[in-house]
Amino acid sequence: MSTHGTDAGGGKPAQREFRVLGTRPIRHDGTDKVTGRAKYGADIHLAGMLHGKVLRSPHAHARIRSIDTARAAALPGVKAVVTAADLPEIAPGFERVGEMPLSFRDLSSNLLARDKVLFRGHAVAAVAATNPHVAEQALELIEVEYEPLRPAMTLEQAMAPDAPILHEDMRTQDMRAGATPPADAPSNVATVIQFGRGDLEAGFAAADLIIEREFRSSAVHQGYIEPPNAVAKVDPDGQVTIWCSTQGQFDVRGLCSRVLGLPLSRIRVFPAEIGGGFGGKTTLYLEPIAVLLSRKSGRPVKTVMSRPEVFEASGPTSGSKIRVKMGATRDGRMTAIDCWLAYEAGAFSGSPVGPGAMAALAPYNADAIRIEGYDVVVNRPKVSAYRAPGATNAAFAIESVVDEVACEIDLDPIEFRLRNASRPGTPQPVGPDFKSLGLVELLEAARNHPHWKAPLGDPEGDEETRRAIKRGRGFACGFWFNGGMQSSATVSLNPDGTANVVTGSPDIGGSRTVCAMIAAEELGLEADQVRPHVADTDSIGHTDGTGGSRVALATGMAVHEAARDAKRQLLEHAARSWRTSLDEVHLDADGVVGPEGARKSFAEIAARASRTGGPIIGRAALNASKVVGGAVAGLIVDADVDTATGKVQILRATVLQDAGHALHPAYVEGQMQGGTAQGIGWALNEEYVYDDSGRLENAGFLDYRMPVANDLPMIETVILEVPNTEHPLGVRGVGEVPIVPPPAAIAAAIHRATRVRLSELPMSPPRVLAALTETS
Repeated sequence: MSTHGTDAGGGKPAQREFRVLGTRPIRHDGTDKVTGRAKYGADIHLAGMLHGKVLRSPHAHARIRSIDTARAAALPGVKAVVTAADLPEIAPGFERVGEMPLSFRDLSSNLLARDKVLFRGHAVAAVAATNPHVAEQALELIEVEYEPLRPAMTLEQAMAPDAPILHEDMRTQDMRAGATPPADAPSNVATVIQFGRGDLEAGFAAADLIIEREFRSSAVHQGYIEPPNAVAKVDPDGQVTIWCSTQGQFDVRGLCSRVLGLPLSRIRVFPAEIGGGFGGKTTLYLEPIAVLLSRKSGRPVKTVMSRPEVFEASGPTSGSKIRVKMGATRDGRMTAIDCWLAYEAGAFSGSPVGPGAMAALAPYNADAIRIEGYDVVVNRPKVSAYRAPGATNAAFAIESVVDEVACEIDLDPIEFRLRNASRPGTPQPVGPDFKSLGLVELLEAARNHPHWKAPLGDPEGDEETRRAIKRGRGFACGFWFNGGMQSSATVSLNPDGTANVVTGSPDIGGSRTVCAMIAAEELGLEADQVRPHVADTDSIGHTDGTGGSRVALATGMAVHEAARDAKRQLLEHAARSWRTSLDEVHLDADGVVGPEGARKSFAEIAARASRTGGPIIGRAALNASKVVGGAVAGLIVDADVDTATGKVQILRATVLQDAGHALHPAYVEGQMQGGTAQGIGWALNEEYVYDDSGRLENAGFLDYRMPVANDLPMIETVILEVPNTEHPLGVRGVGEVPIVPPPAAIAAAIHRATRVRLSELPMSPPRVLAALTETS
């Protein structure tokens, strides 16, 4: 039984016992998922539906001289062909969408290339035909004349003085204080940011030890199982209906409205079940193309990416180059940290260098800090979010230097972090002071955990194997600030006393069940007496996308308020039925108690609602940005390093995380384990491998090496619950921060095993072996 949450008035978290929250009910959508009844985007079939296919560029960088679609359009079975000419022109400039700026012109150009293709796989044209095979044949008949250009595939190539320019109209936006306005010349550096505090020069002067290192990481993909997809139907009156796998149906509606030039009211979006997203399904790839094809053909159109298209044309996260300079005293006090970050944005600006810079130094309260970040376009797919976007890259660099400093001053690495840990009242690197943060509690739990204290043991096998295997243990922590944003919810009581919850948040990690639990808790019901639904854009109020670890926090808060509204109405109905005042009735675990101990069940009151005022429907709509609480996670990892092959095998992993209030502990554990598994893949094997021409050489799961079962140990979880003092249920987002610590923790384990520090991700066998050879 969970024992913290809100007081009865809905104020700050207080000691309170919960009946439903903190338990582990079976997920409401579980039967549909395991029996195959759940409908994913590619499962949608409409009468008369056509199949869409997309022609993509074979060049990483080229001008489009001409596109001739006549032969494709004439092919029997082809009903529509579209290019960028079918999209409206959009003026340059950025607008705020949710919490981030967005260029709708760039979004449109990413959907269908206009004057130039900017990465191999960039969409150039699309066709709709009576079956997929005819559509594929039609693509071969489209004639595109290209003028190939030299690509800028890496940060160094893109930032070089003689770099090929991706966008002739791009000028660097330099946001550093006192920066000199840049020359009026095109650049691949879209934005430069800088923030900090304290006297950096004095901080380094006060240090007994200064360490400066450079780190690199490669682009990695979210690796979701289900490819992006969309089904679109345009009615004769111009009404557009879209079915798709998305992390935000309202985002799809809003973005389609802008790139297609349609009123929001003309677009209705149904979110299908989603086979993974991890941030990668928060934008558009196919939906407007399907709409254009449907409008031109007069029939519904389905489009689904192939797996190579997923890798070549949907957004991975950024590759990065990061430099860290850290000063500390011999007694373990950080005096100064200087961090320089450059992130790949892909073909269009908008890398997560901002979030990465904000999260990089958040765990530590150094005397002086400076963070400088560069958003750089390269001839690769436009990057997309991936679980705590930008933070894993930054933490790999910062945490690796933290570990090195701890070793140099001969101090336990967790103790070193504790001496410098951010806590409530510590100023954030940018923004207000932390209001609540569980980092100290997490570090103390890690230091006292049996895994940290246990002996490492010796490798198994014959004598030659034991000589080759070196074993080490590492630790790292990470921060993610989470998101709030807008959510809506309704909670309606049925005549039999059960309830329905309707929200607009696509369910990726079990949020439907969590919302049902919140309503059940507030109404005195059991979780299985509440039926949760995720609605389309016409059936619920605006709700921002499932991302930023915001759903349990923000949509859960909306459900909580809607359930309280329903409860208030329930009491009003009860009072009317007894012809008494509202202060004479109250709820208990068994129903409603009235005058002189009279009782009525929820079902009795709900069944007579038509006679006492009408249906009982609680509603809530809110912006939860002011109740967000930062999240922290830590990872203890044991690893064996085979010095003969360079292979790193993870033996044991314990992830600790502050959940604020674990509403459904099993789902929290699943998020912790999933994020850790993905972080291990990022650390050891995953990367985009391009040749010099810009061709992706590992565009499939056979060659893009994600972890499988025998790559991972059983991942132990430790949930801490330091309530978010700003949230009515004490909740913090949990979905993103567990991916942040693994690369740095594994690098620390490798160092303790071999005395070699690796500074480039992934730490794959060839890189490990090369580093061992270099230092031997």
